[in-house]
Amino acid sequence: MAEFLRSARTRLTPREAGLDAPDLGRRRVSGLRREELAQLAGVSVDYYTRLEQGRSRSASAEVLDALATALHLDDAERSHLHTLARPRPARRRRPRPQRVHPATWDLLDTLQQAGRPAFVLGRRLDVLAHNQLAGRLITDFRALPAAERNQARFVFLDPHARELYRDWTRVAADTAAMLRLDAGRHPDDPALSTLVGELSIHSEEFRRFWSDNKVHQRTTGTKDYHHPLVGDLTITYQALTPGDDPDQILFVYGTEPGSPSETALHLLAQWSGTASGTGSPAAQAPGAHD
Repeated sequence: MAEFLRSARTRLTPREAGLDAPDLGRRRVSGLRREELAQLAGVSVDYYTRLEQGRSRSASAEVLDALATALHLDDAERSHLHTLARPRPARRRRPRPQRVHPATWDLLDTLQQAGRPAFVLGRRLDVLAHNQLAGRLITDFRALPAAERNQARFVFLDPHARELYRDWTRVAADTAAMLRLDAGRHPDDPALSTLVGELSIHSEEFRRFWSDNKVHQRTTGTKDYHHPLVGDLTITYQALTPGDDPDQILFVYGTEPGSPSETALHLLAQWSGTASGTGSPAAQAPGAHD
């Protein structure tokens, strides 16, 4: 929480916060000072300093909301701040492996028949399942060892990703921010710590994005691809929560009707074979992740 508050404060300029800052040109940093943020949030400078230095974890929900408002946090960032501030009981047993519900497998097949790429992400951005069209658009995670079926690993460590995403930098930054959001929810996950350590060792860009302490939650949006088979296309996406596992997210892709992207995706669907589906859940059982 201390790191997140400090990072958010240093990113927000006095002008963005609505403050007069006649000394802005003489400041060592462009972000807010602690006393400025404390004033905006209506708390004492000493109290806020203790929060940012990690010497106090007693912030009430009202104080957290005041800080979030003063820092101009979005909904995902506000929720992340509250999550970081909550005390957590120690985990006493290993979490159960994540499994994709049979109804979700049926939905992936249905979306395949409709020419819509779709995939399921779990904790740590593990790729738990995808239909064949999503595999053709992005990469066939089913062909990888189970331990390597991970979206963050693909974005930062697979050279194909840098060619596939037309705005790789934005995708990479959002991916690191999604992983940071997951870390706030599951701070005692040893597999997540291992993944972050591996990415930090092998990717300078990941280290930079991770140190930004930004969080991101995908709901709807667009993404630009440069596909080796069908060229450039822009997809729209929607994120849904399937079944009873809040740590699973179903992403459904589409394109604007009548657009060149729709034509490109249709060609890709013909290439992948819309009738071949995703494969049975039993066949994909090795893709389940802890």
